[in-house]
Amino acid sequence: MPANKRATAADAAFVITRVFDAPLSLTWKAWTEADQLKAWWGPKGCTIEVASLELRPGGFFHFNMRFANGQEWWGRFLYREIAPRQRIVWLNSFSNPGCGITRAPFAMAIPLEILNDVTFAERSCKTTVSLRATPHGATDEEIATFKSMHGSLEQGYGSTLDQLAQVLAQVSAKVSG
Repeated sequence: MPANKRATAADAAFVITRVFDAPLSLTWKAWTEADQLKAWWGPKGCTIEVASLELRPGGFFHFNMRFANGQEWWGRFLYREIAPRQRIVWLNSFSNPGCGITRAPFAMAIPLEILNDVTFAERSCKTTVSLRATPHGATDEEIATFKSMHGSLEQGYGSTLDQLAQVLAQVSAKVSG
């Protein structure tokens, strides 16, 4: 990939940061355990079926998002780096039931893969999670499309992280109660 394309993809990065009223130990489990991921990951209103979760570099989180209207969208994370309680890096993509990469079902110009880098930091029993998403191996058109989607990404990730906050609140209440 030419150097100027990497710079263009980096310039298209989307970043979202949230502070959760939960300790790092609980927040980390929410990102790394199948039962917890299925409780909050994905668009609001869908249910997640976990096909597999191999939390290791080279492993996959393969899942099916089911919507009330009967639609199903498969997705996958290909984990690249895991630093326990600090950082998770993965390539995110839509997939088929066999875990192969597919195009987004709603727009052909969305990059096939998005590199996600999420970091975790704890202070005073609260956890700051920062996620940076960047087009990976994308064409100029796909990079431009991704950059134009930042508002939609803010809503989508925002709603997903809202669901995480609710799950963490429920788990924290059980732990402290």
